[in-house]
Amino acid sequence: MILDLSPSEKTESRENVPLAERMRPRRLEEFIGQNHLLGPGKFLRSMLESGRIFSILLWGPPGSGKTTLARMVALYARAHFVQFSAVLSGVKEIREVVKEAEERLRVENRKTILFVDEIHRFNKAQQDAFLPHVERGLITLVGATTENPSFEIIAPLLSRTKVLVLKRLAAEDLGKIIDQALTDPERGLGHSPLTIDPEALELLKWKADGDARVALNTLEQAQALTNPEAPEGSRLTLAVMEEAIQKKALPYDKDGEEHYNLISALHKSLRGSDPDAALYWLARMLTAGEDPLFIVRRLIRFATEDVGLADPQALPQALAAKEAYHFLGSPEGELALVQAAVYLATTPKSNALYRAYGAVREDVETFQSLPVPFHIRNAPTKLMQGLGYGRGYKYSHDYPEALVPQEYLPEALKGRNYYRPTDRGYEKTVGERLAFWRKKLNPRKG
Repeated sequence: MILDLSPSEKTESRENVPLAERMRPRRLEEFIGQNHLLGPGKFLRSMLESGRIFSILLWGPPGSGKTTLARMVALYARAHFVQFSAVLSGVKEIREVVKEAEERLRVENRKTILFVDEIHRFNKAQQDAFLPHVERGLITLVGATTENPSFEIIAPLLSRTKVLVLKRLAAEDLGKIIDQALTDPERGLGHSPLTIDPEALELLKWKADGDARVALNTLEQAQALTNPEAPEGSRLTLAVMEEAIQKKALPYDKDGEEHYNLISALHKSLRGSDPDAALYWLARMLTAGEDPLFIVRRLIRFATEDVGLADPQALPQALAAKEAYHFLGSPEGELALVQAAVYLATTPKSNALYRAYGAVREDVETFQSLPVPFHIRNAPTKLMQGLGYGRGYKYSHDYPEALVPQEYLPEALKGRNYYRPTDRGYEKTVGERLAFWRKKLNPRKG
């Protein structure tokens, strides 16, 4: 199915058009978010303002502005805009677009912007069909995808386009978008008195989870539940918003005290080896709308700070949870966080690495830039060799068990033992190994 639009055409009747579509930004000044692409001097803004358009791939989560930006590309380039979905179209439709683009360029001297939504759904043959026409500039391709283009787009097409990464909209951006919709009398809901309570606004931003389309659709559904005949006009209360969302709101402020109380409770439950409490606090945060990646960052930190080498698999487990959530998203990916939390709660604990690094940092700050001992310096030139760089270095593999008495610390720190492993988990093995080595290398000290 091909949707053929021209930016110069008048907008259709707005009756029955969803609020999210009515509020779609028409100019750069109306666009909210993606400042890393649209801020002064940034690539996309400069491209639009100059009117010199390149083929691009817009990679980002749903509701982050991919379709809107594609339309703006055509508007600012004064080009013909053709949109079709990769779900419903194939090579045949591509050929039709190319044929029409050739005719349009010949007769009207007007370029064609081809916007392909969900371009990652095209197979290799379909993507190959774009190549020659993108390469010779007959069509300017604007692709949109929620998937990593490195894995989903063929290399030849990827090399002919510039990938622009869109970010999930921040809560502040969503608040501005909602305010626009509430106050705009022409396209939004500003033609009649409509207010929103702060608690309802916070719940709506949580529900949207960075997706402007979800925010506006939900706002429109909530507005339909209000009473416009009320003396004070329509009012979106927390109860109205809960009804629209079909979900009760838990008290939670991502930027306030409760945010830090709950993450602290999770961390301390993990440290205390209580998987049940850890699961409870994890579920509390996820249910209240906390960013799962904020939680997984704390799990990764915990794996190094409170487990370390007591269980070397703790860090891979936490990192795997991050990758799994990135791949699956919510709600499926949340189970990966559950797995990591239970693993971390039930594994041996050690803060030996945390303490060792703290002690090292103290010495670095105290002694500043101590010189590297000459015998372990690199000596790639004759001059450096002549100055004594690398002289006297003993290559460990030339000695039995790859052990040879040799100092690696600066003279002022000689004999320091920063890392002191515990006798818990795998760290007990590490401690026994270090004790054996130290005794072997320094029998009198051992």
